[in-house]
Amino acid sequence: MTSLAELKLFTPSVLNKLKKLGLEDVFSLAMHLPIRYIDETIVTPIRDIEMGVLSQIEAEVIRAEIVYKPKKMLIVQVKDTSGSLQLRFLHFYPSQMKMFESGNRIRILGEARHNLFAFEMIHPQCKLTREGDELPEALTPIYSLVAGVGQKTVKDAIDKLFHHFDLKNYLKDLFSPSVYEKLRLPNLYESIKSIHHPKDFKEVASHEAFSSMSYKRIIFDEFLAQQLSLRSNYLIRRALTATPLKATNKLTNIFMGHLEFDLTHAQKKVIQEIKNDLEKNYPMQRLLQGDVGSGKTVVATIAALQVIENGSQVAFMAPTEILAEQHYRKLYKWLTPLNIKVAWLTGSQSKKNRETSLYMTQSGEAHIVVGTHALFQEHVIFKKLGLSIIDEQHRFGVEQRLALRKKGELNKVIEPHQLMMSATPIPRTLSMSYFADLDVSVIDELPKGREAIVTKLFSEDRRDEILKRVHEVCHAGAQVYWVCPLIEESEVLQLQTAEETYLNMQSHFKNLKVGLVHGRMKSSEKQKVMSDFVKGDIQLLVATTVIEVGVDVPNATLMVIENAERMGLSQLHQLRGRVGRGSLKSTCILLFQKKLSELARQRLKVIFENTDGFIIAQEDLNIRGPGEFLGVRQSGVPMLRIANLNRDFKLLEEAKTIADQLLEDYPEASHLHLKRWLSHANERVKV
Repeated sequence: MTSLAELKLFTPSVLNKLKKLGLEDVFSLAMHLPIRYIDETIVTPIRDIEMGVLSQIEAEVIRAEIVYKPKKMLIVQVKDTSGSLQLRFLHFYPSQMKMFESGNRIRILGEARHNLFAFEMIHPQCKLTREGDELPEALTPIYSLVAGVGQKTVKDAIDKLFHHFDLKNYLKDLFSPSVYEKLRLPNLYESIKSIHHPKDFKEVASHEAFSSMSYKRIIFDEFLAQQLSLRSNYLIRRALTATPLKATNKLTNIFMGHLEFDLTHAQKKVIQEIKNDLEKNYPMQRLLQGDVGSGKTVVATIAALQVIENGSQVAFMAPTEILAEQHYRKLYKWLTPLNIKVAWLTGSQSKKNRETSLYMTQSGEAHIVVGTHALFQEHVIFKKLGLSIIDEQHRFGVEQRLALRKKGELNKVIEPHQLMMSATPIPRTLSMSYFADLDVSVIDELPKGREAIVTKLFSEDRRDEILKRVHEVCHAGAQVYWVCPLIEESEVLQLQTAEETYLNMQSHFKNLKVGLVHGRMKSSEKQKVMSDFVKGDIQLLVATTVIEVGVDVPNATLMVIENAERMGLSQLHQLRGRVGRGSLKSTCILLFQKKLSELARQRLKVIFENTDGFIIAQEDLNIRGPGEFLGVRQSGVPMLRIANLNRDFKLLEEAKTIADQLLEDYPEASHLHLKRWLSHANERVKV
């Protein structure tokens, strides 16, 4: 990458200003594309100006004065042959007064409006001009800026690249023309030139809609860089060595014979995919996704049994202690009859229990080790780690997942297999873009006998009706979750709200057993409360959003979520999935404040109308964008800056189709393309 400092085209002052925008090399400056365009090619007479429309006028200054009422401001009167206009500046410098000396001729760009006393422009752009000064011949690009960097600095810098540097050669296409001819895409230099310097308004309109062939070329190249990056990582991992773990099915058959339910066709299909992966001599990297309640844990357990049958260990990791504890309890119940030892490792357990678990892990006595982030710690040593199972994988950063992978390296040669699970369904566009380095399995059907959850919307003023409903449900022998509002500003406030709600519920329902669970409780306290709820000793559980993932209580048939409008779609869907775990008809009541923002109204409408997690996920992606949806900013995958997954899906498909072939046929050009597009991105292999 050629740095801007190497070019000697810019002063140190300009380089520092460009650096503030992250523009330090030729490619990043060329790719700092306009956000819009303005027309400075014509001058409009004052009398023909339209209200609220950006207009350029040329006028003579009549007078300028500083007034102090109602507050200090600069008022300038100007005129042309057709009329007069007032300019008002609320912020100005004494040096500006020189521009507005009487008789000066200035070119003014702004939007006019009427106030009570005058026809005026507030804070227009102004520059001194002389009779006969030529107007620009092309539309003027407007760029995004940061404090201390003006439009002129950026525009002049980009113009210098086009006029005083061989940009055409620097941006030459790296692949054979046939790669782009199929899609009728122009070359990169012409595309960038067209966007910075459009010929006419028709071209501007297509640029601003991202539908021009120039933009399509840039979008395709960006998708291609991401796909090449991920697919090359995929191939790198294919070249690593893992222990092939052949399926003997001894333990698997016994386990499946003890199950109280039949596996769905989707589960069986996914089990076969994982089984085939584990038998390979390179590490499995599979993402298992499925909606809440689709039976991912059973699938993961069958994968674990195949590993244990081959004399290797399994690490089973979850993001929260509540979820990790649930996995531990479930695995302990399922696998102890098979003489399989399950160890439990978390940050909050007693020193004695932790030392016992660490010994069982290092000696190999523990076949499966279940835990939270504690599994990453250096002193956790596995005798022979064959498989890492990571639940809610997007909640862990790339460094954490890498640390767990390294636990399985034997003499830095053998890698463990890895199975990542997500109960947040991932839309196809996102999966293709951000998980192209993984094999993806989807459980797309729910177990038979599951009743659909009914979702109801209640405004805050109907609270009494809801309390009555809670009373009826509990007295009929079922159980209820009452989820307290999400207060992002303060965990302390959220805790306080939960405790207040708990006391209010105890006071209101004197004949019901009410429990409380939240993230600040000790692990043993949380486990006791959840255990009592599972056994039915607690009828009404007041909880914060810590119960979002994993808690499984088939007898819970009603959930009330307070201030549901504050929560994201995926979180609401996850919470709702805590009821409807058995065969009983279940209801989720979303309690909301009456003054709803448009975004909150949109979210509640989606969750009310849909139960399919994939549809909800797609809507969530549309609302929040990929960065927020999956936390991919921390994942090590380059973020897309220009391409849009929904708008540009066809180009994503094309890039995905061609990436593997380019890596094989043009390895050097592929490397240069990655270097060009991802030089500032985080290029660590996503593990």
